Amino acid sequence: MTTPASSALPDTDAAAVNGLLFVASDVDAADDADFNRWYDREHVEERVRIPGFLSGARYSSLEGGRKYLGLYRTESLAVFGSPGYRAAFEKQTPWSVANLDRMRQPIRRVCAVRAVTGFGSGSHAVVLPLAAAADTEALAAHATRVGRALAEQAGFVQSYLLVPDTALSTPLPRESTEGRVLQPMLVVETSHVAAARTARASAAAAFDTDPATGWLLALGWKLSAAELR
Repeated sequence: MTTPASSALPDTDAAAVNGLLFVASDVDAADDADFNRWYDREHVEERVRIPGFLSGARYSSLEGGRKYLGLYRTESLAVFGSPGYRAAFEKQTPWSVANLDRMRQPIRRVCAVRAVTGFGSGSHAVVLPLAAAADTEALAAHATRVGRALAEQAGFVQSYLLVPDTALSTPLPRESTEGRVLQPMLVVETSHVAAARTARASAAAAFDTDPATGWLLALGWKLSAAELR
């Protein structure tokens, strides 16, 4: 769907409330089937049941990035310091322990969701890593302008800026900490793959970055907390 600028959510405090857990990884071919069963039958539901989690979505890479990406939206960044979130780590199932160890080149970021434009979930998504910015507010303002321009393109659904929180973005056990940079990322969701490629090119031009660095992903499935009530 194409979202007119008038329906875009402005980058205000209300738009910055949500937090988002971004977890991406590769998996060895021999472990792929069990890894996906674990994610689909246990892990997503387990995370979305944590108080304060709003949704969990799984993506597979078509171009760039890691093979799998999980995006978990929360009511706020404070959820990641809550008793419910801590308990999820203190009570890992044997299946979880085994599959967390199977992640290869994992990336874990806990982010503030900024510069939200549009609404809904797209069948495809672009993740465009951006250069670290000293002025987060200026970056968010630019991302809002970019989002409103993207909203005029056919197939646009939603865009938002992810700003990693340094204290909360602790690495996964197998995540390399050497040269680890917490880059902001622009996420653009679209209704089809061609729209995603167009959005990736346009967003990269607007941020003066290489479109080849942008991940192109297909949505596998999404679970909302409301569905578990």
